[in-house]
Amino acid sequence: MERESMEFDVVIIGAGPSGLSAACRLMQLAQASEQELTVCVVEKGSEVGAHILSGAVFEPRAMNELFPDWKERGAPLNTPVKGDEIYYLKDQDNAKKIPAFLTHKTMHNEGNYIISLGNVCRWLGEQAEALGAEIFPGFAAQEIIVEDGAVKGIITGDMGVSATGEQKEGYMPGMELRAKYTISAEGCRGHLGKQLISQFKLDEGKDPQHYGIGIKELWDIPADKHQQGLVVHTAGWPLSESGSMGGGFLYHLENNQVVVGLITDLNYSNPHLSPFDEFQRYKHSPVVKQFLDGGKRVSYGARAIAKGGLQSLPKMTFPGGLLVGCDAGTLNYAKIKGSHTAMKSGMIAAETVFETLKSGDEGGSELGAFTQAFESSWVYEELHAQRNFGPLVHKHGALLGGGLSWVDINIFNGKLPYTLHDKSADYAQLKPAAECPKLTYPKPDGKLSFDKLSSVFLSNTNHEEDQPCHLRLTDADLPVRDNLPKFDEPAQRYCPAGVYEVVADEVSGEKRFVINAQNCVHCKTCDIKDPAQNITWVAPEGTGGPNYPNM
Repeated sequence: MERESMEFDVVIIGAGPSGLSAACRLMQLAQASEQELTVCVVEKGSEVGAHILSGAVFEPRAMNELFPDWKERGAPLNTPVKGDEIYYLKDQDNAKKIPAFLTHKTMHNEGNYIISLGNVCRWLGEQAEALGAEIFPGFAAQEIIVEDGAVKGIITGDMGVSATGEQKEGYMPGMELRAKYTISAEGCRGHLGKQLISQFKLDEGKDPQHYGIGIKELWDIPADKHQQGLVVHTAGWPLSESGSMGGGFLYHLENNQVVVGLITDLNYSNPHLSPFDEFQRYKHSPVVKQFLDGGKRVSYGARAIAKGGLQSLPKMTFPGGLLVGCDAGTLNYAKIKGSHTAMKSGMIAAETVFETLKSGDEGGSELGAFTQAFESSWVYEELHAQRNFGPLVHKHGALLGGGLSWVDINIFNGKLPYTLHDKSADYAQLKPAAECPKLTYPKPDGKLSFDKLSSVFLSNTNHEEDQPCHLRLTDADLPVRDNLPKFDEPAQRYCPAGVYEVVADEVSGEKRFVINAQNCVHCKTCDIKDPAQNITWVAPEGTGGPNYPNM
């Protein structure tokens, strides 16, 4: 197929905090050196920020470096943290507040801000464009261009292809966006990042990446219940009842709004578990309910997070480009923060690429200087100090593992002379359904708890219906043949958007696996947790997916 082609110095995949920070830094360096530089950012969402979902408590360290005058520029960091509260939930009705001296010092948020990461990315996008970068929203990066063993850019997805693969009226073939260097900053479990890791063996010798699914809602609450700047974190119930791990959060934004969410570690073993329904239960804890009662839910979303830490961090360089941000796994799980580290990894990438191009390099090289710069940075120092948090919690549970990691981090500053490993892949942890207790969840009350379909409606998710399914099965028969009898097909429950169903024919009783791809909120959980690794998530037609406001 003949495609239109455009040439750039740098192509960046993804307009998240890492990709946009890379674009801003590249253009800053080009202006300071009075050097012409062409930078293109492609974003599959309908606009910058449309697919961004995060807690989020934000540490401004990277922002201070990228834009020291961010306050004067109007960056949407409007809510300084004014208080931290951490609770251990014993059950639905009983909670114990943990004294500050017993909490990890990484959980103390003085000097941080409660933000909408989507709004911060919208602002970063404005800064990048003002500096001269080009941003193409609504264009999904679909293929990597690899020539002579090096990445030479990307191909965007075709528009106007029917579900059967035929060209519809208004068909537009994808474009080749060629670059001397390509920076992959897709976010957690990006489908091109996944291909790059596989093709260039970037995870060789590394621990498997570990993940959680974060489910979040935005609420308007009564003014008398609002405590702007309050940060609440919880551990324990409801996940403790099923032997699973994770934790909850509730942050008070400005304008009488709060965000509430639950992160469920995807290494859970009971296939009956539903992260969505665990979250709905979570809101009935008095710690959470006291703020939400009388309020109104205004948005919903879900997103996987990479939390394996330093031991799971893949090699981030390949011929012709770099893998950065949460795509590479730079989330600091001990802090429950990744935006500042993602930003900094994008900035280091920009500095490395710029210096390489400035020297007259024509592209396609392996940027070894990036590795040295990354390992000399505060990002690496931070990840190294908290490297044992995840393995300790996974091996010993939230209480004992959390206590051991408290000693490691609070007493020894993460400098104990050992590094723990967790070699177990999340998808391989499921036990047969017959060996696990059946979990029953209460019906939603429509006040605090809700069903999946009404939740997806609030995410403003939309896809062109007549297009190829972006949730691809390697073996179409496997879900009913293997996963259903062994695991009661867990896709019905781990998906937070009701995408997957097992439906029985009314006459024959024959069961079939149904994929409601229009519901997909692009969380990537299916790509991660399917026990047979039979589901591959790829980008749908550009602009498809959620359209998150203020998330």
